[in-house]
Amino acid sequence: MQVARVHPVVVRCVFGAALAAYALIGAFAMTAHAGQARTPAQGVYAADQATRGAVLFKAQCAACHGEALEGTVGPALAGNDFLTAWAGRPMADLADKIQTTMPLNAAGTLTRPQTIDIVAYILQAGKFPAGPALSAATLPQVSFPGTAAPAAAPAAAGAIPLAAVANLAQYMRGVTFPNANIIFNTQLKDPGQEKPRMPVPYDYRLWGATVYYGWDAVDQAALALQETSALFLLPGRRCQNGRPVPINKADFQKYTHDLIDFAKELYKASQSRNQETVSAMSEKLNETCANCHKVYRDVGTSEGGGLGTDRCKQ
Repeated sequence: MQVARVHPVVVRCVFGAALAAYALIGAFAMTAHAGQARTPAQGVYAADQATRGAVLFKAQCAACHGEALEGTVGPALAGNDFLTAWAGRPMADLADKIQTTMPLNAAGTLTRPQTIDIVAYILQAGKFPAGPALSAATLPQVSFPGTAAPAAAPAAAGAIPLAAVANLAQYMRGVTFPNANIIFNTQLKDPGQEKPRMPVPYDYRLWGATVYYGWDAVDQAALALQETSALFLLPGRRCQNGRPVPINKADFQKYTHDLIDFAKELYKASQSRNQETVSAMSEKLNETCANCHKVYRDVGTSEGGGLGTDRCKQ
């Protein structure tokens, strides 16, 4: 049998290609390892970062979030409620929120390194172990333990999926509160009076009341309360202190449906164009809102004399 001879150049090319392949595989393996998701339990921050973060937190954050991160005006940044709120979410999301929205009265004044130090302190306060320093590069690789809240259900073709963006307090203050006040105002002014004058100096908010005014505004407020109150029960929405909105509680569901049913009655009353008829319903509106507030809002909150740590706790 004749042995086939292989030219040395061919041998060198094959050997070189093999080395290149091994190098490429190794590079992919290293990249995959570097990008592998980690949790704070694996030690993702350095102790000196947490020390610096503690100083920053005391100066910039403690007034709202508590000296022990227990939450006062702002939500807790430690404990089960905090971990539930951030379960499965990237650590970078927390850093972005802190850097872009905090401190409340001076948003955007923290640098990225300062923000990372505060995150490190939050992790230390949460009893997570120290390890290599946390950096802007490693931040996206770390996620909080647990499973993130389910994403919004896919929408039909051309539709937009519903997803909770505001917390419940923000939603109510932006949507429910101003519409309810239009109804309450019928106790003071007859919607059938002449059109209000445009204010000087110009004010967009007050100008809007001269465009959509009177009974049209009352109709629109009643319809808005009827249609938007259902979004109190939108999955994924949080309370102001970070707790999930108690959408599975039978009484919270009842309070929501009561407001929707009342808004239907209110719209019918508005069609009478009678101030006394609608004004008389203001007390029932107040009662309908208060039934829920005294259970889920006023206990342990600034409205009830507390600091907000028990909001939505029932």
